[in-house]
Amino acid sequence: MAKQPESDSFMDMFGRFGRDLKVPNVDVEAILAHHRKNLEALEKSARAGAAGATSLLSRQREMLQDTLREVTDMAQSYRAPGNPQELMAKQTEFARKSFEAALKNAGEVAELVKKSGAESVDILRTRIKEAMEEIRAGYEKK
Repeated sequence: MAKQPESDSFMDMFGRFGRDLKVPNVDVEAILAHHRKNLEALEKSARAGAAGATSLLSRQREMLQDTLREVTDMAQSYRAPGNPQELMAKQTEFARKSFEAALKNAGEVAELVKKSGAESVDILRTRIKEAMEEIRAGYEKK
């Protein structure tokens, strides 16, 4: 009897089957690199968000300290006896300053939040654009 050639391995048969069907080769390294870049962008975005939150909390702490300092100064100025008109003028001035400071602080907090969010979104938006270009380039190769 004629000796049969050793059979091909399963991987060889599968590879030949794929070539016969003209299945495109899969570049696993390219896929891993693509996902690695996605994860790096997510990490960068998270870091930017965390940095924004840290600076926001720091600024809010400073605002609170400033407010407490102003309240302390106002309380000390009330100790000195004065006529009712002077006391009312001091209270009105303090209320005006407090309102202006609250508006300024609210605007500053809103700007910090906006900046932090925009930075995180920009990082992700840039990665999405890069990913779309990578996908487009992959299709153009074939």
